[in-house]
Amino acid sequence: MSKLVGVRSYDEWEIQELRKDREFAVEYLMAAMEALDNPEERAGGLLALRSVAEAYGGLGAVAAQAGISRESLYRALSPKGNPTLKTLIAVLKTLGLRLSIAEKLPVRAARKKSRSTRAAA
Repeated sequence: MSKLVGVRSYDEWEIQELRKDREFAVEYLMAAMEALDNPEERAGGLLALRSVAEAYGGLGAVAAQAGISRESLYRALSPKGNPTLKTLIAVLKTLGLRLSIAEKLPVRAARKKSRSTRAAA
């Protein structure tokens, strides 16, 4: 089988795009991290984090800097992976990123009735 000239895999293209545009990589990862909430989309979020790690040093180098074995990182960022919070934070820190919190839905101001409201009722 002959190899097509000038053709590369999607993975190679994705890693090159992530590497050349840091802002794109951050936005890409932010969108992917939202997928971690949904069990049906979790694999995509983990693979996106894996792609960003590949783009910024490779999994071996990121694992070494994060203090994680390479094998553990490959397993954690696989489609069936289940990384710990410690692993996620270590990888993000190595990539120059951090975990943050954002409100998903507005929280109602008063969930419980106050004592005065209950007494009046």
